[in-house]
Amino acid sequence: MKGKRISELAKDRAFLLVLIVPAIAMLLFTIGIPIVKSIYMSFFKVSLLSMKNQPWNDFANYKEILQDGEFFSALRVTLTYVVCIVSVQFVLGMSLALILNSSIRFKKFFRTLILIPWIVPTIVSALLWMWLFQPQYGLINYVLQQLHIIGKPQEWLTNMDLALPAVIVTALWRQLPFMSTMLLAGMQGISEDMYEAARIDGANRRQILLNITLPLLKNNIKTITLISIIENFKMFPLFWIMTGGGPLNKTTTLAIYSYKAAFVQMNLGKGAAIGALWLIIMVIISGLYNKLFALGEDAPASGKGKKHAKIRAVKQKQAA
Repeated sequence: MKGKRISELAKDRAFLLVLIVPAIAMLLFTIGIPIVKSIYMSFFKVSLLSMKNQPWNDFANYKEILQDGEFFSALRVTLTYVVCIVSVQFVLGMSLALILNSSIRFKKFFRTLILIPWIVPTIVSALLWMWLFQPQYGLINYVLQQLHIIGKPQEWLTNMDLALPAVIVTALWRQLPFMSTMLLAGMQGISEDMYEAARIDGANRRQILLNITLPLLKNNIKTITLISIIENFKMFPLFWIMTGGGPLNKTTTLAIYSYKAAFVQMNLGKGAAIGALWLIIMVIISGLYNKLFALGEDAPASGKGKKHAKIRAVKQKQAA
């Protein structure tokens, strides 16, 4: 009997390996090898003009990047963009998800309608919003002038103060459906009985949101926001199409900076070094983000712990 159990365990492990090995091999060839190759290339002087001659230059590429103020400028723009887009996207996405999860009329229609911006390709979205931001005949300038919010047409994509907010608005329009849909999916996994029990106990909407919805959505929020941070940290098409990194590098992110170094300046070694630093920064940010959520889970029962205690009380009441 014991030998039979061992045999079944061995079969399960073999079946698991059959499933995992192809996925690991695919990740290795599509992600692992390019990353290793890029890091390896960052220690060489590699140019598109002399691909055959690639001398070792130690840390010269990294020294050039760190001594060049453009790297830190691009990092600052990237962090500003990511913080703004993710925070605004989360607040609006949560609000929209709450509305679509309530008992409004035609909610199935609206749930389908909000997916349209997400379906539109990024390039088409960029071109569409470039037309909307057009200073002479763009719809945004026309509407704002009619509402007397602005007195004259604005050069949205060439103004040093307005170019980054314009790209953020475009990215928000396109990415908001994903955030709201994922949050809505998480909300629909919460039992309606819990909400009903809370209402019977006299809880208002704010208390239900803070004590039931948000705590039970914590894992969803963690995953969705982390995906949004990573996706926006490497955002390239919107910036390149709409502004090209201008004006005066005001919208030059790490993605734009890396592309310009590799394919405009034709310095592949420098571009690879930027990518390596970019990867390290992303790993640090992801680690800090996960650590932040882990600290929240280990918080004492004074604040957040009390909320979980209330949830457990509601669950016990539901079971009774």
